[in-house]
Amino acid sequence: MNPLASDLDHVLTHTEGLWEELRGQRIFITGGTGFFGSWLLESFAWANDKLGLGASASVLTRDKAAFQRKAPHLATNPGISWHSGELRDFSFPQGSFSHVIHAASELSIARAKDAIELMETAVLGTRRVLEFARKSGVRKLLLTSSGAVYGPSVHGRQQVKEDVGASVFPLEPRWAYGEAKRMMELMCAIAGSEYGFETKIARGFAFLGPYLPINAHFAAGNFIRDALRGEAVTVQGTGSAVRSYLYGADLALWLWTILFRGLANRPYNVGSDQAVSVADLARSVSMAPPSAVSVRIMGKPQQEGVIDYYVPDISRAREELGLGVFIPLSESIRRMFIWNSLTDRLL
Repeated sequence: MNPLASDLDHVLTHTEGLWEELRGQRIFITGGTGFFGSWLLESFAWANDKLGLGASASVLTRDKAAFQRKAPHLATNPGISWHSGELRDFSFPQGSFSHVIHAASELSIARAKDAIELMETAVLGTRRVLEFARKSGVRKLLLTSSGAVYGPSVHGRQQVKEDVGASVFPLEPRWAYGEAKRMMELMCAIAGSEYGFETKIARGFAFLGPYLPINAHFAAGNFIRDALRGEAVTVQGTGSAVRSYLYGADLALWLWTILFRGLANRPYNVGSDQAVSVADLARSVSMAPPSAVSVRIMGKPQQEGVIDYYVPDISRAREELGLGVFIPLSESIRRMFIWNSLTDRLL
């Protein structure tokens, strides 16, 4: 039995009326093996089977074998095929496709050789995807963008809205990711107008849940790792930064809803609006094991100043698409801890 069955039923409950659009259709997905992609494939396979859609997904990948080790049930799913290639120059799968989800991107400069490579991959890869969409007769394209497009946090403790004027990016390599996402959004909007498909834009914030790496640069994942080991949950900084976290199942249903029902060229923030400090997140995670562990904050308290506040305003998605935070943070942490404890994620 799929350990995510209840989560996938949750996704289907909130999206069931939307899937007819994919009946008998083909969808092309980039970034299908990451956190976003894993949830998209899980929920696609679930809906395809439960609703008998007869749809198929072609997933661009550089390393199918690695994903097969990670999720063998998806790697061998009959409704999912794998297309080997690099984002910048992949060969086009044959035939027509009705939808594209472009979810591939480097998460940070740390995973690219440098900022220039990150931006080149974003621009050239997106151009390749858009040319594929034109050639394949795609009707709808979803770009998974990021809240990083808003630039550095300069708004204090305000939730950022989609129509806010983005701040000027400092001329520093660490802001390359946000600038790249802004360019990708514009490219997709222009191509959609020129080629005749609808461009949907989802600006993601912070997330947690199954498939989030627990040995990387994600604080939530690292906290779960510490708790699973029975060690003190360690906060590397002061813990004063404020974030919000949307659970993976909610993320999936948000993305499918935006693809199917979102307005073209109208970006939607994707995330939770329930703010929590990183220190408080660590304390919540420390309570997840059967025997609670301690919390260790490594940074020294600082004087009151500008808070690193990264929380979206989600009123547009809530009012226009009926979306919301259906699974609260405490339950999200519990489910993520259980899933990781049942799978061999520490190796």
